[in-house]
Amino acid sequence: MQLHPDLHQRAVELVHNLPWLASPEPTVQRRMLERDGEEVARATSVVRYLPGAHFPSHEHGAGEEIFVLEGTLGDELGEYPAGTYLRNPTGSEHAPWSTTGCTLFVKLRQLDPADQTRVVVDTHTGTWLPGRAPGIDQLPLAGFGDEHTGLVRFAPAAHSTQHQHAGGEEIFVLSGSYADEYGHYPTGTWVRSPHGSIHLPYSEEGCILFIKTGHLPR
Repeated sequence: MQLHPDLHQRAVELVHNLPWLASPEPTVQRRMLERDGEEVARATSVVRYLPGAHFPSHEHGAGEEIFVLEGTLGDELGEYPAGTYLRNPTGSEHAPWSTTGCTLFVKLRQLDPADQTRVVVDTHTGTWLPGRAPGIDQLPLAGFGDEHTGLVRFAPAAHSTQHQHAGGEEIFVLSGSYADEYGHYPTGTWVRSPHGSIHLPYSEEGCILFIKTGHLPR
C-alpha cells in the first residue's frame, strides 16, 4: 500500500476524516496518514486499542515512536498514560496492550538504526523552554543527528518567524489549531513539509503541536 509515499512532497491529512481500518489484531484499529509498504511498512498512523486489546510480541525494524493521545498503553516495561512519548529503537521488542483502551499517534520504521536509545518522557512533568518567538515554547523529547522531536506550544495570537525546514518538518496538532500561509489546521491534522520548504506559522486560539524535524530526505 502507498499513501503519501513521496517524502519530497507536502502532505496534509485530517485524521477525523479518515476511516478506522482493521489491523492484524481485531481489537486494534488504525487511521493511516502515510504508508509505504504492506503490513511491514514505513508508516504514520493514529492507532486505537479497544479495552482489553493486546498485540503479540514483535520486533521494531527501523524503530517505533509513539505519543499516547488518550487512555493508557502498557507493555512489559511499564504503563504509559496520555501525554507519554515513547521511542523504541531498531531491534527492540515488546508485546503492548491496553486494559482500558487508548489512542496513539504512531510512527514506524523511521529511526536511524544507529540510534539505540530507548526514550520515555511524561510530557506533563517535562520542562518547557523558550521557543522561536514570544509566546512560543518548546519541550524537547528526543533526537539523533539532524533529527529532533518535541512538542511546541503556541499561546493565543502567537506568531512564529518565517523559517526554512532543513531536512523537512512533520507536525501533528495535539490541541487547538494552527495556521500558516498555506492553510488552517485544527486538532488532529497531520502536515508533512519537505526539505527546503518555508512557512510563517501562527495560532490565533493557541495550540500544542507534536513536531519532528530534520528526518526527511534532502
